[in-house]
Amino acid sequence: MGIVVQKFGGTSVGSVERIQAIADRVIKLSKAGESVVVVVSAMGKTTDQLVQLANDISDQNPDTREYDALISTGEAVSAALLSMSLISKGQDAISLNGYQAGIKTESVHSKAKITNVECSRIQDELNLGKVVVITGFQGFSSENNVTTIGRGGSDTSAVVLAAALGSSECEIFTDVNGVYTTDPRVEPNAQKLEYISYDEMLEMASLGAGVLHPRAVECAKQHGITLHVRSSFNEEEGTRVKDRSMEIQHPVTGVALKEEAKLSITNIPDTPNIASQIFTALSDAHINVDMIIQSNQEDGFNDISFTVSREDLQAANDILESVSKTLNAKGIISNGNISKLSIVGVGMISRPGIAAKMFSVLGENNINIELISTSEIKISCVIDSSEGKRAVQLLHDAFELG
Repeated sequence: MGIVVQKFGGTSVGSVERIQAIADRVIKLSKAGESVVVVVSAMGKTTDQLVQLANDISDQNPDTREYDALISTGEAVSAALLSMSLISKGQDAISLNGYQAGIKTESVHSKAKITNVECSRIQDELNLGKVVVITGFQGFSSENNVTTIGRGGSDTSAVVLAAALGSSECEIFTDVNGVYTTDPRVEPNAQKLEYISYDEMLEMASLGAGVLHPRAVECAKQHGITLHVRSSFNEEEGTRVKDRSMEIQHPVTGVALKEEAKLSITNIPDTPNIASQIFTALSDAHINVDMIIQSNQEDGFNDISFTVSREDLQAANDILESVSKTLNAKGIISNGNISKLSIVGVGMISRPGIAAKMFSVLGENNINIELISTSEIKISCVIDSSEGKRAVQLLHDAFELG
């Protein structure tokens, strides 16, 4: 038998009762002869509470090293409790933190990338017949400091461990039954997908579908690992994320909505290297930029607009204020109330008219589009946040996804 890697999210380990239920599930798998590695998130809203404590005690500006040292404790609690539960039920188990599990990362706090996994400790414990329970979302740097890999990073931890241990599938347990055509809380007629391709899932995850972390999907695709997204509250099959080679029947697989923020730096000189200065400064601050548009003005000046996550709005605005002085820009305009609306589907590339249909539906319903970006399998546009839910429902219906 092989090594099974399972990840359980915050709602799945949100109470003693839920942890006990997970323990029963894991024991059943272990008794079937499988070696089991379990990756856990913090219980419920624990991470949010720890973040709030950090901000309260440091006036919204916590030291980054100590911030990671604090918020990494939530996963340690979950791992220890699940291991205790397994042991109390007669299943030998051990909890390991990121350092003990050999998860090495960059020397960056709160957004570190995993660089390597030294699996010898994990393999030794599995060889002793133990279930190994590992803290997600964290690792350690070359300076032996605790690092975290970004919110939702437990998905990535699980996939990286699956790759390092040679597993062909990684099960991601959450509070929903799988991946849907859109958020069922927004559109009641959303349908669960049996399969979705890596590329489609990567776009959906990047565009706001909160079921999987984008970096987890990237890693799974790179290593050919099937992701099985399923509910921890029942035994139903979920959605498998894998390569799809069959003919695609529907050009659009899903609709996604993501809350973002838009910034514009106005009236900057139309000269080489201007954009480089702006986006290098943002990159150096580890701020991911999404949609970008440059508009040409008269007399050799341009405006550049782009979107970032809402949590990065203030930091990005501060950077633009600094850069604008060097560039002699006219000003900075920011808007924290926009949403990115997207349709995704690998079948779009061979079906003309998809963009026209999307824009027609929005236009006919008086929903204004501020920015547009496209790729082979997605079309995204920025709209006012107040129109987000209605826009999702309109497109879901227009492309017959219900």
